[in-house]
Amino acid sequence: MSETVVLQRDGHVATVTLNRPEVLNAIDNTLAADLTAVCEELASDTATWAVIMRGAGERAFCAGADLKARRDFTPQQWSEQRQLLRRTFAAMRAVPQPMIAAVHGYALGGGTELAMLCDMIIASQDAVFGLTEVSLGIIPGGGGTQSLPRLIGRQRAKELIFAARRIPAEEALRLGLVNQVVAREELLPTVHRLVDEILKNSPFAVRQAKWAIDQGADLPFPDGLDREHEAYMRAIASEDRREGINAFNEKRRPQFQGR
Repeated sequence: MSETVVLQRDGHVATVTLNRPEVLNAIDNTLAADLTAVCEELASDTATWAVIMRGAGERAFCAGADLKARRDFTPQQWSEQRQLLRRTFAAMRAVPQPMIAAVHGYALGGGTELAMLCDMIIASQDAVFGLTEVSLGIIPGGGGTQSLPRLIGRQRAKELIFAARRIPAEEALRLGLVNQVVAREELLPTVHRLVDEILKNSPFAVRQAKWAIDQGADLPFPDGLDREHEAYMRAIASEDRREGINAFNEKRRPQFQGR
């Protein structure tokens, strides 16, 4: 694997760094393939309980697609890249651990889409978001036309996409696109504090909660409850559930194992 995506582990936390700072971490075929491979590795990694995604360098989380690389694309190359990117975004959605995007600087086009594929977004005050593709004669192609309306509502999403508008972090917070906005120097410390809160809980239960939310989000409410029931019963059968109940009754902190 090349170094366009760097995977680092520290205990139960994995950090995924988009590592093309010289081009604002823009997405080319190599980065897309590497990110797919990293996400597929994480999907089967039961020792990793939370994932942080960030961008290398000072200027951007991810500025979207590498437009220079696309300059002379043939229709066949466009089609091939579309299929590659669809695999990448599908691999991100399949990561079972909670994923937190730590966004600084530019997060435009595919950068906004990558952030939205994470479960939570913490942004620094200098972050800028936007699905600006229509200004280039294309449309958001990494799920943006589907993800953004689900996060902020259909009318607001249409306004931002049709106008190719860039929005600052505080507006993204007001619209419900991001969870928190913090000073730049507080970005990673804030993300790590959130991760620490998550790690206090059963990683198995957290995964099941994520599965239930994601699987049920677009279903009729009764069908969503069926997904919740499936996840609940898996949690009931887990070692973590037994440890959690025992620890509560014994008035001690649980020692969860993630299974």
